[in-house]
Amino acid sequence: MKDITTHHKLSSLKCCVIIPTFNNPKTLQRVINGVLNYTENIIIVNDGSTDNTSKILESFYELEQIHFEENKGKGKALRTAFKHAENLGYHYAITIDSDGQHFPEDIPQFIEALESSEDKNLLLIGARNMSQESVPKKSSFGNKFSNFWYWAETGIKLQDTQSGFRLYPIQHLKNLKFYTSKFEFEIEVIVKSAWSGTSVKNIPIQVLYDEDERVSHFRPFKDFTRISILNTWLVILTLLYIKPRDFFRKLKKKGFKRFITEDVIGSKDSPQKKALSIALGIFIGITPLWGVQTVTVIFLALIFKLNKTIAFAFSNISFPPFIPFIIFTSFQLGNFILGENVTFHITEIVADFEVLKHLKSYIVGSLALASLSAIFIGILSYLLFFFFENKNVIPTNG
Repeated sequence: MKDITTHHKLSSLKCCVIIPTFNNPKTLQRVINGVLNYTENIIIVNDGSTDNTSKILESFYELEQIHFEENKGKGKALRTAFKHAENLGYHYAITIDSDGQHFPEDIPQFIEALESSEDKNLLLIGARNMSQESVPKKSSFGNKFSNFWYWAETGIKLQDTQSGFRLYPIQHLKNLKFYTSKFEFEIEVIVKSAWSGTSVKNIPIQVLYDEDERVSHFRPFKDFTRISILNTWLVILTLLYIKPRDFFRKLKKKGFKRFITEDVIGSKDSPQKKALSIALGIFIGITPLWGVQTVTVIFLALIFKLNKTIAFAFSNISFPPFIPFIIFTSFQLGNFILGENVTFHITEIVADFEVLKHLKSYIVGSLALASLSAIFIGILSYLLFFFFENKNVIPTNG
């Protein structure tokens, strides 16, 4: 029975439904018929099926169809469908798998969530109940694995990052560059969407794992390897580019004074945690880890559960104007510790790289300077945070 209300909403929101399929003859027709109860704005991508999929699709000739001569992967199928939908004037696309695990009856859930959201630059992922008995253990593990890496790459915690039942804001995706073509695309697209400012959220959906009907084309070794390589690359990009970019954008938007007031002093973390975050940043900023300071400080902040923003901010103590003074002081301190008697003028650091001739003194001195500075500034920061925290506490009577 047609849902006229949802049909009108889908049309007014310029939203279509995309069904990628590859050798799912047992469930394909049922999925298409289920979607037709809500809309005829459907794009089907036959990803080089080698069974009777083409024959099944002949009875749906009135629907938009894309046929690949050979299998190119789910990512390629979705990217092609997004481009086709964009050319047809759609602003949003709901994707639903053709293997029967998703219920078309949940389509209204996506539309209601989109309508009620103030931010229309929204990407919704259907969250499955992965604890139910019918869910294979490998699927449950894979989802937890994916959720962890998504959090590491974006800072966003989601219940389900692998579900293929989604709503995409395709007009906001057209300027992003994607490089993957298989299952890993569904990870790349949500990470890069979050990086570009799209709100990525979960909504609850139903799920059915019927082993008699469902055919999974996920190849555990090959696809898991692809996903692992992608996540490794995305984490590197996060540490080297995204985190620093977001930090400097926030700093530029707020201004230095407001940033210190709100993000450092005004942070809800304890004085101890904030002070340790500053100490970590100072230590890493002074140590001779040129080129990997950002990666190191954010990684250690994650490991020790410290404030990443504060740690990164103070690791920038080694910005260009300070570098000659840090190197010179490190060299002199190392010279003193090792009992050596080598001197040179500070300008020789830049002009002749004199310090490279005495690298041992520099490394020993930089580690000592980093340790002393981190301890001193860390203790001082703790005392200041403790003072400000207690100053803002209003005593109660009684």
